[in-house]
Amino acid sequence: MGLAGTREVPVFTPLTGGVSSDIWRVDLDRGPACIKRALAKLKVAADWRAPVGRNASEVAWIETANGIVRHSAPEILGHVSEAGLFAMPYYDPAEYKLWKEELREGRVDLDVAAEVGNRLGRIHAATAGDDEIAARFANDTIFYDIRLEPYLIAAAGAHADRAKALEALVAITGETKKVLVHGDVSPKNILVGPKGPMFLDAECAWYGDPAFDLAFCLNHFLLKCLWTPPAAPQFLEAFDRMNATYFAQVNWETPIELETRVARLLPGLFLARVDGKSPVEYLTDASDKERVRRVARALLADPVALLSDVRDAWREELGL
Repeated sequence: MGLAGTREVPVFTPLTGGVSSDIWRVDLDRGPACIKRALAKLKVAADWRAPVGRNASEVAWIETANGIVRHSAPEILGHVSEAGLFAMPYYDPAEYKLWKEELREGRVDLDVAAEVGNRLGRIHAATAGDDEIAARFANDTIFYDIRLEPYLIAAAGAHADRAKALEALVAITGETKKVLVHGDVSPKNILVGPKGPMFLDAECAWYGDPAFDLAFCLNHFLLKCLWTPPAAPQFLEAFDRMNATYFAQVNWETPIELETRVARLLPGLFLARVDGKSPVEYLTDASDKERVRRVARALLADPVALLSDVRDAWREELGL
């Protein structure tokens, strides 16, 4: 990639946190960089495999997103498609805070939640109905392998009496082609820096249903009510703030049509983070898992059309 001189000896330090890629900090004469290489077999207990070509789609998503909203994704310093890797700057944790850790500590900045919704909505709006982008990100197989199967299909395997509802969500999500989807909008993949929130880890980039991105992120506000209970009211407020700024950008379909898909998909993803192939690591208490199952299963059996209905069902379960 031309990032190191011919006589330079880079120092590689492995970084932790991801399950789908190997990531290193690389110290160079020019300064530190970060190299990410996609793995064919993900680092989870279940046998979860995905094509390494997703690395090229991640680079393409980053470049597209930065062209729409500056500083919404990392800078690409170099890319070797055949090796399934790319380089980006190393973002100093002293200046760029991982949103997941901020939320873990109960520091719920509502302005950050609002800006995440705003930026995501702008990226979706700018790519809606774009045939060229749709062709570039026709990653149906990868998206199924990394998202729909390990989350919703796996959850269906654990809940036979909700399997039909979960399989219907897979069909609807997979068949809806409207915008460029990131596919992993999670607090663990968002850095909060001096120029606003920055989206990382777009390995699942796909031209499809915007409902997935929104539901995937909102899911974490619900789950973190059990991780950091004192901040639960603020997590639910962040849920509302992100919704408001996101839906302010929706112009490619009627907001209620999209909200209904999100409100029906969200319980499936909620259940999947307990009984899918990638359960959240911080829900270890059996009673907490049962609370998630209870609310998710009820909403799958009796779907709602509004996100406020999902929020209120969870609020009631929490006794707030």
